[in-house]
Amino acid sequence: MINTEKIYSLLAGEIDLFTGVPDSLLKDLCACITDHAPAGSHIIAANEGAAVAVAAGHYLATEKPALVYMQNSGIGNAVNPLLSLADEKVYQIPMLLVVGWRGEPGVKDEPQHIKQGEVTLGLFDAMQIPCTVIDEDEKIAEKQFIQLIAQAKSASSPQAAIIRKDLFSPYKLKNKPINNFAMSREEALRAVIDSLGKNDVVISTTGKLSRELFEYRELKNEGHEKDFLTVGSMGHSMSIALGVALSKPDRLVYCLDGDGAAIMHLGAMTSIGALGLKNIRHIVFNNGAHESVGAQPTIAFDIDIPQIAMNCGYKNAESVAGIAELKRLLNTFREKEGPALLEIKINIASRDNLGRPTRTTHENKEDFMNYLK
Repeated sequence: MINTEKIYSLLAGEIDLFTGVPDSLLKDLCACITDHAPAGSHIIAANEGAAVAVAAGHYLATEKPALVYMQNSGIGNAVNPLLSLADEKVYQIPMLLVVGWRGEPGVKDEPQHIKQGEVTLGLFDAMQIPCTVIDEDEKIAEKQFIQLIAQAKSASSPQAAIIRKDLFSPYKLKNKPINNFAMSREEALRAVIDSLGKNDVVISTTGKLSRELFEYRELKNEGHEKDFLTVGSMGHSMSIALGVALSKPDRLVYCLDGDGAAIMHLGAMTSIGALGLKNIRHIVFNNGAHESVGAQPTIAFDIDIPQIAMNCGYKNAESVAGIAELKRLLNTFREKEGPALLEIKINIASRDNLGRPTRTTHENKEDFMNYLK
């Protein structure tokens, strides 16, 4: 284990812009950056590709490399700008990539991370981006980070630091997002599920929301065939819902989304609106934070999600922040002309004993597909 604050100080001595998407393996480093980076020098990006582009713009303006952090599941979002923008055969943009290694072979993890973990090092090899697995010995780790930054500068190209589980010492975020909403996500989710019609189906976003949905179905002694749990592919639940809704126009399709996930691939809302999918009900549970990976803030409380939806062509969009008002709105939400959006403002808290789905991803897929038949 290496000292998080010490490593941050080392990095801040060499780098003056930090950007990326929070990750559970990097939550201590990300929290330290949030607390200590000067104003304007830390950008939590919409997605990993955008973070690479921000780093490129910073270099063009300052001739200094930036640090881009991400979970390895976000490599896919970053491939395009890494290869068609930052690569040495294109614009030669130096940057330090700090990548959390979820699903590392031999380390127990969730199914959505297994394949990604197996191919992480190979992906960097295929992109011809040098990568170094950071050592747990602090002195060695310091030398590795310094060397990677020096290599990025000398080669004028990206270099990657691969971070194993529990590498960074614990660091508690002090500058937490301001959130005074009384309603919990689980409380709001239960109200939504209780309002569904007999034949309605659900596409739920990655993270704790899908876990809470699974447990509520168990509590109600119901099956799970009406729900597709998007355990990976953050930000793509909207597009999955779109694909289902197009082929099943007689079904109401509920996309249960998170604020960080919705922002990550906001462009999906333009497709839903342009297609005029009347059978889509898009619900965004907004707590203003990437809760499951350390509660780093999103910009969701600084933007008007319902207005964005309306500008994208949704027919109805509303926002709610209290359980009584939510239940009242849900009484008519199914009957609204679609596509329709409901933003639910919630607090950040969740249960410490929250479990994980006991059905496999393959079983979830088969149950859902059979139900749609």
